[in-house]
Amino acid sequence: MAGEIPDLEALERTGTGKGAARQARRDGMVPGIVFGGDTDPLPINLPFNKLLKMLRAGRFKSTLFNMKVDGHDDVRVICRDVQRDVVKDLPTHVDFMRLKRTTKINLFIGVEVAGEDVSPGLKKGGVLTLIRPEVELIVTAGDIPEFITIDVSELEIGDNVTISSVNLPEGSKPTIDRDFVIANISAPSGLRAADDEEEGEAEDVDAADVPATERTEEA
Repeated sequence: MAGEIPDLEALERTGTGKGAARQARRDGMVPGIVFGGDTDPLPINLPFNKLLKMLRAGRFKSTLFNMKVDGHDDVRVICRDVQRDVVKDLPTHVDFMRLKRTTKINLFIGVEVAGEDVSPGLKKGGVLTLIRPEVELIVTAGDIPEFITIDVSELEIGDNVTISSVNLPEGSKPTIDRDFVIANISAPSGLRAADDEEEGEAEDVDAADVPATERTEEA
């Protein structure tokens, strides 16, 4: 099931060159370009404040967008470059690439947990920790999963879920070659503290407190 692709609204930029780009910035816009595919490059303008908010939210360059420009068909795009002012570190130009349905791209996909209600580890008071709430996958632009599911129904305290145990959508694979942990079930803090206390007491026992019979047997 494909995830919901956010819309990115832009205006077609009339005129090209540095003069048109400077005018766009004076108007509170960030100039950009959409390239790739079988269509000519399309100069665009993006509202500065909206773009800055999306950039600060993170992962702008790994998010697939549905670009909407008046007078043009909607197209799926991904950001390929953001040029910034060297002093203010604010965006001055953005490059987007059009994607075909068969194009492979890197995207962060959310993790959904199944089996929490029957997990023996959780029933014993264990704590589930999502180490990676999202996993970066290589996916096909035309078949983007809404999420991946991890199953914790058989996990005990101390167990974890790694990427190798997850059934990934067809055509998808992790960007990281090695196996890695997505989630684990740990002991509740009270139980961990009690265990640590018992271990500390065992380590602090003085030899004089050990019964003579035990010391003789050890000798």
